[in-house]
Amino acid sequence: MANPKLLLISGSLRKGSYNRMLLAEAAEAFGPAEISDGSLDLPLYDGDLEEAEGVPDAVKHLAQQIKDADAVIIGAPEYNKGITGVLKNGLDWISRVPGAAFKNKPVVVVSASAGRTGGETAQFMTLSCLTQLQARLVPGTAVLIAGAMNAFDDAGKLKDETSRKLLAERMAALRAEVV
Repeated sequence: MANPKLLLISGSLRKGSYNRMLLAEAAEAFGPAEISDGSLDLPLYDGDLEEAEGVPDAVKHLAQQIKDADAVIIGAPEYNKGITGVLKNGLDWISRVPGAAFKNKPVVVVSASAGRTGGETAQFMTLSCLTQLQARLVPGTAVLIAGAMNAFDDAGKLKDETSRKLLAERMAALRAEVV
């Protein structure tokens, strides 16, 4: 296989988010790949909007990106002990697109959070949503980066060797699913 297609989806819209930094580190650890970013900058899910106008083009585009990808990595930050609104909204919209975009798609979820659990609750909730969407969740030790404001250097690289090693192991497992 030529370089696999790897889709990165951040549950934070902020350009400088810790989860975007973690996704960049994950993509580097994954190795050679054709990398694209999926945008969750979507309208709020509204059944009336869907009925009146259909599924928005931005949602259809994201669903197609998921379908076209060989593997997906989701950065799931934690807000107030739960999944972010934009990530849940994106997953809800994706569920409305015919063709089950995530069905059998190899997925790894990683999390970076300012809190001491590193986003554990958000990651659990994200995995639960992805199970319903029939994603093929790649098993392994959870990548949970606690105290994210101190976990990355000025270049956006993980400082902790143990975290880098764990991320590399998870990315090797994801790569093995597609190569």
